[in-house]
Amino acid sequence: MIAALVAGLLAGYGIAMPVGAVATYLVALTARTSLKLGAFAALGVATADGVYALIATIGGSALAPLIEPITVPLTWISVLVLLALAIRGAATAITQHRRLQSSASSADTPLTPARAYLGLLAMTMLNPTTIIYFTALVLGSQDATTPTRLQQAVFILAAFLASASWQLALATSGAVLGRALTTPRARLATALISSTLITALALHLLLSTL
Repeated sequence: MIAALVAGLLAGYGIAMPVGAVATYLVALTARTSLKLGAFAALGVATADGVYALIATIGGSALAPLIEPITVPLTWISVLVLLALAIRGAATAITQHRRLQSSASSADTPLTPARAYLGLLAMTMLNPTTIIYFTALVLGSQDATTPTRLQQAVFILAAFLASASWQLALATSGAVLGRALTTPRARLATALISSTLITALALHLLLSTL
């Protein structure tokens, strides 16, 4: 149970920490509106991460009997996918940092908490990296013993809570520090930390097969 909790927390933070377009928008939105709207928007992002974790977990469980004979090769493929995501995230962040690209804020639009939540939920659901990340992680963790429903629930809930805590921290930072976390240096740092977490998960999967 503890393993499922830790895995879910690491997975949630790993996918949530990069300060990309969604996070930048979240911080900017909170900075120019209110912490209340930012909190609802943050929960929209976390909900999308939780939904993708649920989809990947259910799909992985259904495929477990089929993939049991090829567990080791599948784990290696999952490790490569996770490493590729980590490398791509770090490389993209470094490239953007070197080019000193910055996004201009769009015009203010009246928002309600519901619209803020649904808007960020939809924006995050359109990101294919999230489902690829969770699917690779969940399938790579499969072995001959199928996780219990309680373990699956703990993993999904932990991933959601980790994502929610990070998104809410970004929203709070937007209210308190304005656009501090949207600077090129801050975006580079959070992206590299996220890539490190994903790499650690990949190495953990690799070591589990040895």
